[in-house]
Amino acid sequence: MKTTLIYSLAFAMAVTLATTGCRHKATPITPMHSAMTPPLPPEPTPPTLPYTPPIYPPENPGVKPNTGTPEGGQELYQNMVEDRPALAAYTIHFAYDSSVIRGSEQANLQSVAQALAADPNTKLLVEGNCDERGTEEYNRSLGERRALAAREALAKLNVDPMRVFTRSYGKDKPVDTGHDDAAWMKNRRDEFVLLHPKP
Repeated sequence: MKTTLIYSLAFAMAVTLATTGCRHKATPITPMHSAMTPPLPPEPTPPTLPYTPPIYPPENPGVKPNTGTPEGGQELYQNMVEDRPALAAYTIHFAYDSSVIRGSEQANLQSVAQALAADPNTKLLVEGNCDERGTEEYNRSLGERRALAAREALAKLNVDPMRVFTRSYGKDKPVDTGHDDAAWMKNRRDEFVLLHPKP
């Protein structure tokens, strides 16, 4: 009888423990996306302004833009008389493919400046020339750069640039028709033509 009572008490206690047990409070699960910082909206793209082409001043006929240098058109000095022998001795020469005036040519430039200073009514035509190498177009451009270099050098010697006209013959007027270094050296030159008013 004692054994039966013990078994009954043990069974009742097991049932009580099974039904009551340890209860834990459930922890709510937070979704991952709600815990993260929301992404920033993309930065707005600045509006694209329409392209406006630059505005350049209108060109004056016979005047180079931005330099004020008269071009060498005959019509610009049609009331002048060319005097080629007057300054023929002061021709200056250039290195190959260069428009840089060398120091050895400064004496000739000073003589040209003095001739212009002696008679304020005179003007000057600078003719740029090249040797036969290179294309027609390239040499025409190089001859003009050489003539402009002389004009700028004369301006530093107090010659008014508006008295100086430029013209490029490229390789069209060689003084030496040879095909060697000696001939080419003679042909890379600026010639100076004194211009007198017509009587």
